[in-house]
Amino acid sequence: MTTRTVEPPSATALAAEPSPGPVRRVLRAIGGQNLSLLAGLLLVMTVFGVLDPAYLSGDNLAVIGQTVTIAGLLAVVQTVVIICGALDISVGSQAGLASVVSAMAFTATGGSAAAGVAVAVATGVLAGLVNGVIIVYGRVNAVIATLATLAAFKGLAQLVSGGRAQGYVMGDDLFIFLARGSVAGLPVQVWILAVVAGAVHVLLRYTDIGRNIHAIGGNDTAARLAGIDINKYLVAVYALAGLVAALAGILLTARTGSGQPVSGSEGLELQAITAAALGGCALKGGKGAVGGTLLAVVLLGALGNGLTVVGVNTFWQNIAQGTLLVAAVVVQQRRNSTRSVGLPT
Repeated sequence: MTTRTVEPPSATALAAEPSPGPVRRVLRAIGGQNLSLLAGLLLVMTVFGVLDPAYLSGDNLAVIGQTVTIAGLLAVVQTVVIICGALDISVGSQAGLASVVSAMAFTATGGSAAAGVAVAVATGVLAGLVNGVIIVYGRVNAVIATLATLAAFKGLAQLVSGGRAQGYVMGDDLFIFLARGSVAGLPVQVWILAVVAGAVHVLLRYTDIGRNIHAIGGNDTAARLAGIDINKYLVAVYALAGLVAALAGILLTARTGSGQPVSGSEGLELQAITAAALGGCALKGGKGAVGGTLLAVVLLGALGNGLTVVGVNTFWQNIAQGTLLVAAVVVQQRRNSTRSVGLPT
């Protein structure tokens, strides 16, 4: 295969080139990847809206907003892990474990929601640190390590709960607020996702920590030579993943009214990875953005809800999700391959 050389435009040509209009500037700011996701979301909502007008009702749109929040939290933090050049397959199990211990702590303290939240957060951070230590100091591949801890955390949640839902928190004011409350017309859980996503976006884009995370995922050897403590960053990123997974587990407890060892958290890790990949994260690391991930989460939520509304079996929904993940990875590999060999003639 031959390649053609692209000459850079001259200063005169750049000066003569008209500045883009406001519409084009907005489209450039949104980005091609995000425009594709928006087009896909519009298509999905149009198709299911035609099949069943109730799909576009305010109540159903609120349901979509509620259902994407837990997967959205895990997808946002998965974005950070992937940009750092790693992967965390265990975030769903961490959320399930945090859900169980939050409800059990609530019951054991005679109804203290603060105790339930504190124990869940501590459990999530500890689980994330375990992942980070195994990967960094045990020198275990991130996929293998978190695949192992996925099973371990799930087993631990089932062990301490006896495999049954634990506690009953529906009468507590804090959990009621987290499950059903709203602020300015939007559910509280949507606001929590927005705050976490905004904080992670600022961290990744406007801080030295975010630039170092990108550098580690882009080229760990160069990052190490630049003086970045890769081990410290990896452990911290996994601890952050555990913290956000714990928050997702607390919301799961509030939504279902009890600690859910498995049923409420199963499959969340696949949703998180699929959303991050569809949102433009390079699975080899170094590239990704929270905005794209959030759009992908909403797209997946709208698709799953639409399939449920028209009566499609859940098994087919899982097949559709897996197919989307494979398609996203194939598209990424084709893009990377094209860039590496140059422009074909």
